Amino acid sequence: MNRLGTPPAAAGEQAREQLARPVDPQLYDEIRELWKRHSIAEENRDLPGLIATLAEDCVYEIPAWKQRWQGHEGATEFYNGLLTAFPDVHFALTEIVIGPQGVCEEAGVTATHARDWLGVAATGQHLEFTVVIFFPWDAERRLFAGERIHVSGLSPNRV
Repeated sequence: MNRLGTPPAAAGEQAREQLARPVDPQLYDEIRELWKRHSIAEENRDLPGLIATLAEDCVYEIPAWKQRWQGHEGATEFYNGLLTAFPDVHFALTEIVIGPQGVCEEAGVTATHARDWLGVAATGQHLEFTVVIFFPWDAERRLFAGERIHVSGLSPNRV
């Protein structure tokens, strides 16, 4: 660790800023409750309720697949595509970490690929894979700044 107490691996400005955020029980509760609202809205296919948990300039991305959606319009496009392609998608939470930086969750996912998605034709196959999703916290707007989704066990050409 350096003299400021920041691990050397946290060399990026964003990581340094995130590490400096104070841990506050009220903020923890606020972030947890927003994540619960977001998750319940997603489970109920309530897109307006889900979008209400996101900053207007939110970003959704699947970095390994080079896919990115911006703003409420982009988030709506992402969810409409996902929920149409996989109408029975189910996320089974296996791990969750909540802090002043946001939420990080791991979930097992099951879904049937019923419609085309991201340029991949529907296969009708039942899929099982894992996601790790980071919901960055927008401290100014008190909302999530989007989702960064990391997928394991599923490639973009084998959706």
